[in-house]
Parts: sequence; C-alpha cells; structure tokens
Amino acid sequence: MITTRTEHDFLGELEIPNDKYYGIQTLRALDNFQITGDKLSSYPLMINALAYVKKAAALANAELGVMDQSIADAIAFACDEILAGKYHDQFVTDPIQGGAGTSVNMNANEVIANIALEKLGHQKGEYDFCHPNNHVNYSQSTNDVYPTALRIALHKRLDIYKEALKALSDSFQRKGEEFKNVLKMGRTQLQDAVPMSLGSEFRGWSINIREELNQVDSAKNLIREINMGATAIGTRVNAPEEYPELVTKKLIGFTNIPLLLAEDLIEATFDTGAYVQLSGVLKRSAVKLSKISNDLRLLSSGPRCGFNEINLPQMQPGSSIMPGKVNPVIPEVVNQVAFYVIGADITVTMAAEAGQLQLNVMEPVISYSLFNSLQFLTAACDTLRLKAIDGITANAEHTAQMVMNSAGIVTLLNPILGYELTSSIAKEALTLKKSIHQIAVLERKLITQEKWDQLYKFENLIKPKFIQ
Repeated sequence: MITTRTEHDFLGELEIPNDKYYGIQTLRALDNFQITGDKLSSYPLMINALAYVKKAAALANAELGVMDQSIADAIAFACDEILAGKYHDQFVTDPIQGGAGTSVNMNANEVIANIALEKLGHQKGEYDFCHPNNHVNYSQSTNDVYPTALRIALHKRLDIYKEALKALSDSFQRKGEEFKNVLKMGRTQLQDAVPMSLGSEFRGWSINIREELNQVDSAKNLIREINMGATAIGTRVNAPEEYPELVTKKLIGFTNIPLLLAEDLIEATFDTGAYVQLSGVLKRSAVKLSKISNDLRLLSSGPRCGFNEINLPQMQPGSSIMPGKVNPVIPEVVNQVAFYVIGADITVTMAAEAGQLQLNVMEPVISYSLFNSLQFLTAACDTLRLKAIDGITANAEHTAQMVMNSAGIVTLLNPILGYELTSSIAKEALTLKKSIHQIAVLERKLITQEKWDQLYKFENLIKPKFIQ
C-alpha cells in the first residue's frame, strides 16, 4: 500500500503519494491542465535543460554566499541524477498550460527538492531542509527559468535536426551521381520544357535541402540569448549582484552552448521574436520537403499511365480493392508533416503576438509547437531518406525515349532556325504525332544529320552549348 504525505500551498492542503517526487503544485497542474495527453516526460531535452538551469542557479547562489553550500550541492546532485536519465517519469505536467510555464518550473523545483532531501538524509516533503521555492527556485522566476531552459533544449534539438537534414541532402547527392547519365525531360508548369539529366534533378534537391543548414544555424544563433537573472520582469528583483553573469557562465560550461546574457533583461523577458524566426525556418524547410515530395510522387506516377520516370521502393499494398496498386506512401507522409509544421508556425506567430506588457504567457504553446515541429521534421527527413530516396531506381530507357519523342527538344533549334520556324515544326509535330527529327531533318531538310547529331548528343542535351 502506498502511503501519502500532506503538502500545502496558500490554497490549502493535498495528499501526495509518497512514491512521487513531485509535490502539491504539480498535482494541481495535473488536475488543471489535461489538454494534449502528453507529459513533459515526452521531452527529455527540456527536462535536462531545466536541470542545467537549476544546477547553475544553485551553485551560483552558493558561490555568491546566499545559499548554504551543502544545500546547493544536494540540488546539484539531484540535477545530475536527472541529467543521467533518472526521475524523468516524475515530470508529468501537460506541455500546454496556463501560467507561462509556472507548472513546468514548479514540477522541476519539487522533483529536485525531494531528490535533494533524500540525498541530505531527509524524507520527501520535509521542505524545511530544502524547499522547492526557497532553495531550488532561489534567485529565479519561471519567467527567466522557462525561456532559458527552452532555448537550451531547442539548441540541442536543432543539432539533431541538422544531422537529419544533412543525411537527407547526402542521400540526394548520391542519387544525383548515380543518375548523372540518365536523360529525361525537364518540365515547367507540368509541360515539356527542355532536356536535362535525372542526376541534375536530384543534385538540385540535395542543394535545396543543404541550404537549410545555414538557416538553422542562424536560428540557433538567435536563441543563444538568455534572460537568466531577469527574475520576474527583467529588473533582477531578488537576485544578488553579479548573479545573472555568473549563472550564465556556469550554464555555458554545463551545456557547451555559447549562451549570451541579454543586454536588456526587461526586453528579453517579453520578447519571443527568436521563436517566430525559428518557426519560420522550420516552415521553410517543411515547404521544401513537401515540394520535393510532390515531385517524387509525380515522377513515380503510373507506373504505366503516368510519368514513370523513377521507381520508389514498394513499402505496402496500396489498396484494399485494387490488386497490385502501390502508393507513394512515404512522400505522402512527408507532405502531411509539412502541413502540420506550417500550421504550427501560425500557432507560434499568434502566440508571440499575444503576449502583453512585460511577459508572454503563451510560451508553453510556443514550446510545444516548436518541439513537435522539430521532432516531426527530423523523423520525416529520416523516413524519406531511408524508405524512399536511398532505394529509388530510374527508368532510363523510358525517360530517354520520352525526351526524343517530345516536341520540347525543338528549342535547341532556335539559334539556327529562329522562333517562328521552330514553332511551326513544333506545331506540326504535335498535330501529326511526328518527331522533331522526322520533320526538321528528313522531311523539310532544314538541318543536316551531322548538325542534328551535334545538337542532340547526350552531353549537349544536359549541358547545352550555344550552337548555330
């Protein structure tokens, strides 16, 4: 049988199961906020970031002589235990909550206090010896703890996302090399344009994705700025002299992130512009991934009644009624992730706009949106790479045949014959279902076979030179 302990706050008393390391304020949050069905424990990087913040604060307070060293050491021990992966199941608050993240902060304060109490030889709840507010939260407010922890967690999450982007870009690059000699028709507005290689199409996607790495780095640079020591609104109330600078220095050492203490802590406490910028970067990546997925679906369409230029790996039967049908399920799921991320960007934008005066209370939904977008995009990149791109094959004979049967190749005759004449050739080809070669060389004899061969050799089709 699980025993309980009685805890109180200024609203009254509640019974807390003794096997729980959280306390009364966390229990109130569990009752108040049942929104997403998720728990903070689903976001270990945020939990670890909170542990870094609480450890840095405790040790800074001790160094400045405003906290007993033994209590600070016990708090640091508790934080190290959390950083080692322990007690994460005790972080139970819903990520979306009222109160600007106070419930998240107090969840951390209570868990850390009770771990520290046991380290000091006391029982959970004996807060006279290590109190969630008086010790673990000393020199702090939710309003500097929560955004600082969020930025640390996002910084580390972006590193993971960058790895996924780079791996996907590399996969496209490898396919670009593999398909460099595959001739195909380029298209604009879904109509035949001019020839190209399939390899150059894949290399283009590789570069398109690789560009996002710089954008992610720019966003990371923005979220390096923290407001630790701001406490409630940025005036440093209840924080000792030199504390903001010292706690920032300790955080840099613990996290290996080049954090910067904001020049103006009042401005930094209400500003959420960095999150809007980051969300925009994620939206940009999502749009690119979705566009590429659309292209893959088109190029693999058919197989007999579509483009049929590439073959995506067959992942599952595509229909409960149509035998043999296989759908492009991997690009489809990436599309859907992109739609989510684009919607989440609107959420971040509106939440950033909704802050009033000295604090933006909507940071919980901002953090939830950003973490989910990063998680989904990372998974989408990995899924697209492993289950689609790495296994794509090309239908080279089919794509080359489509090129030479297309009226679009008449464009290469423009410098020799002029636009009006080549237009008449194209019209005749399309109307009478003839090839450009048949009309220009064999029937009208407008150019010689030798000139045709010069113009339409593979190298000139994919990297055309000006020929008259």
